[in-house]
Amino acid sequence: MPVTARLSRLFYERLGEQIANELVDWFNAVDATYRSDLRDINELNFARFDAKLEQRVAKLDAKIETTAANLQIALEKGLKEQLRWMFAAWAALLIPIIGLWMRR
Repeated sequence: MPVTARLSRLFYERLGEQIANELVDWFNAVDATYRSDLRDINELNFARFDAKLEQRVAKLDAKIETTAANLQIALEKGLKEQLRWMFAAWAALLIPIIGLWMRR
């Protein structure tokens, strides 16, 4: 939505209709050029931002996968250790129970 520049009536009276209209057209052309340049710069910056964001998301995804794998390995190791101690505790309890049962 371009904004059309307008000059005061005094410009039209002093410079004349033709020169004032040429000045207004020049202002509008400069404005359109700057808007176009700004749009191009914004699109380029957004493309760079999007590429960096995509790269960071990929790094974060890889880091999360590595952390999840390490967590799974640690959890499996902990469960194996817990199961080993559970069997040791069951055996430690079962031996006296069997001994008491046999003594009867």
